[in-house]
Amino acid sequence: MTAKIASIDSPPRGKGGLPVSVIVPVFNHWDLVPELLACLQAQTLDKHLLEVLLVDNGSDVLPSDLQLPPWARLMHCRTPGSYAARNAAIAEARGDTLVFTDADCRPLPEWLECGITCIEAASQDTIIAGEIVIEPRDRGKLTPYELYDMALGMPQRRYVSHGYAITANLFVPRPVMQRARGFDPSRFSGGDAEFCRRAVAAGAGLQFCPRAVICHPARREWGELVTKARRIKGGQIMAGPRLRRLSYAFRTLMPPFRVWAMALRAERLSIRQRLTVCAIKARLWRVEMAEMLRLVLGKPPRRS
Repeated sequence: MTAKIASIDSPPRGKGGLPVSVIVPVFNHWDLVPELLACLQAQTLDKHLLEVLLVDNGSDVLPSDLQLPPWARLMHCRTPGSYAARNAAIAEARGDTLVFTDADCRPLPEWLECGITCIEAASQDTIIAGEIVIEPRDRGKLTPYELYDMALGMPQRRYVSHGYAITANLFVPRPVMQRARGFDPSRFSGGDAEFCRRAVAAGAGLQFCPRAVICHPARREWGELVTKARRIKGGQIMAGPRLRRLSYAFRTLMPPFRVWAMALRAERLSIRQRLTVCAIKARLWRVEMAEMLRLVLGKPPRRS
């Protein structure tokens, strides 16, 4: 399947240019936005140096009492998918650096300042991937699914070592974005990894920045893990080069020995916790195989 990459045109920079544009796609989860805005308000970076673009991606209901600070604005993108929404914001953004996160993320106060410092220390041709810390609601009352998410969640450092990163915490210099021509808007999952690989192939650098930290809530319920697994499987099986898709299909059929080994070696977990993580992964493996079969039978990939 050939990726349908959007054309990303820069808005006029001139006096309206800004150092940083933070881009956040939102689909239905508007209840999470006020806390995200509070975290952005607490950033150590001067607010005059940033803009925040919230992109509604066809939510069922928009809050009638949504109040935005002067440095944030609301956009709309009717094309389904977070990557299409990000592309719509990129075309309107004024920032030299395009920063991506999600509505359920909670950036630490130094997040933006540290990410920009990492870009300046690297080069304007380097993508910076920040740290993602998975946080439970109550550490004293972990659900098994929170434990699983914390053990395996979003290992951004490992992703970078494999040549990609995820948009929960990503800093992209505008020249890199322009050369790569944005995200593949046809994808519901995996578009961040595909973008990074394409940008790196075009000459961009990719570095991990441990000081640019956002927190992400651990998934508390089985259904949340199932939703994520199905969405990711759709991105793996239905988009990208044929050989890569076949590779993902083959790996889906194989028992998840690598993940089980990783869980069993996790010294920070008790033996019982390690076994719990392995058991949940076994259940998710069955979900992934069922989802792959559904896709092979011609059903569309799931958005959520």
